[in-house]
Amino acid sequence: MEIQEALKWTDDLVFASTGKHLDSLQRSILEGAWQNQPYKSIAEDYHCTPDHVRKTAWELWQLLSDILGEEVKKSNLKAKLERIEFSHISYFGSDTQIFGYINICSKICPYPKAEKTPKKRSPTTPTNSDNIQPEKRHDLTDAPKLRNFHNRTNELATLKQWILTENTCIVTITGLSDIGKTTLTRQLVADIQDNFDRVLWRSHRKFPTLNALKTNLIEFFSPPQPKQNLSILDYLCFHRCLIILDDFQETLTTGEFVGTYIPEYKNYGKFIKEIARSPHNSCLLLLSWEKPTEIANLETENCHCQTLQLQGLGKLATELLKAKNLTDEDRWLEFINLYSGNPLWLNIIASTIQDLFNGKVAQFLSYSHLFLGDLEPILHEHYQRLSKSEKLVMQWLANQEIGGNICSKPPEISANNDFLGAIQSLRKRGLIKKNVSKEGSIFTLEPVIKQYVKNQSNS
Repeated sequence: MEIQEALKWTDDLVFASTGKHLDSLQRSILEGAWQNQPYKSIAEDYHCTPDHVRKTAWELWQLLSDILGEEVKKSNLKAKLERIEFSHISYFGSDTQIFGYINICSKICPYPKAEKTPKKRSPTTPTNSDNIQPEKRHDLTDAPKLRNFHNRTNELATLKQWILTENTCIVTITGLSDIGKTTLTRQLVADIQDNFDRVLWRSHRKFPTLNALKTNLIEFFSPPQPKQNLSILDYLCFHRCLIILDDFQETLTTGEFVGTYIPEYKNYGKFIKEIARSPHNSCLLLLSWEKPTEIANLETENCHCQTLQLQGLGKLATELLKAKNLTDEDRWLEFINLYSGNPLWLNIIASTIQDLFNGKVAQFLSYSHLFLGDLEPILHEHYQRLSKSEKLVMQWLANQEIGGNICSKPPEISANNDFLGAIQSLRKRGLIKKNVSKEGSIFTLEPVIKQYVKNQSNS
């Protein structure tokens, strides 16, 4: 038995018993034990402490011992695995074997239904021509190319922790358009894709209905000639999958509070809940301008869901301004804060400063009114999605010097429910900020958004 074959067999065995695949450290420990490496060497290769490796290894040997019914330890691992007849136990062989795998997996993932008497194949028939293939299958044709990645190391580390260590099954990245969600995710996928059997990137803009999206996902997961009609949840059980779905806001209705799906996606909320509450080791990664209501509710249930609301770059945006060859470096931080560190906004306005002010930031900042220019149509895309109540709240906040108190509301909104619903919806859209004071929650707008709303009110 070769090392890769041993790793694959062990991973299948653990998954069939626990519903979880081996993580990257467990795989490193198995590989190191196979090659008679000391724990210290494994720790150095994995960039962690030897004590952490020993603890994880002890837990792994205990798990394998329980599964196999005999003692497994570092010194006898290779001999134990080589003694086992791999071809009689593999779950990825003939029809009989794959149905056996489904039966075992059904204890953990109760979706596939195996035939009671599976059809046997002749010994001369190829054993892997019509089942779920064990090799990796990655489709990133819809993903953008890797490009300049701003230094978001903290966000990247958080996402890796959620997905690889905590096995979070749904991760949502929210933020205003072009703040960097897709760029961050593209770098994340490049870093972690080897941990997954199946990786697929799709955009909701390409699929007019939920059925069209589901059909495309199943077409990707299915073998050339599938024997059974398996669901997406079945495939999430059989393989460790990473599905990236961009532009989630395209499934939601404009002109209403966040959370109302367009008719063609009316059952999407149910689909999300099924993925969150089902036992599997895969991950759905949603990118959206707005936080889905189902995700917010699932997070309160602790259903293995996490949300990262992406903010501006802050001081890290200085690298962007250097690339634009702007002057007056002592005023850069003021300029960055004025435009909330948003990389797209800064790029657009920096080009204006180059064109009209020869790159002089101080001259640009001397103007009394915040200049929006080419940012107006970008902000309009967000504003047109708002309900009437949300627009009234935005206009009210734009005219408050220090923000609006949750205990008061604009006179144009008579019902308290409409006011609180609008505030909550705007929070999910990332369009208002909350500050806590002695008087209660104070809500404010970013300077750019505040100026845009004022412009709308005066037009």
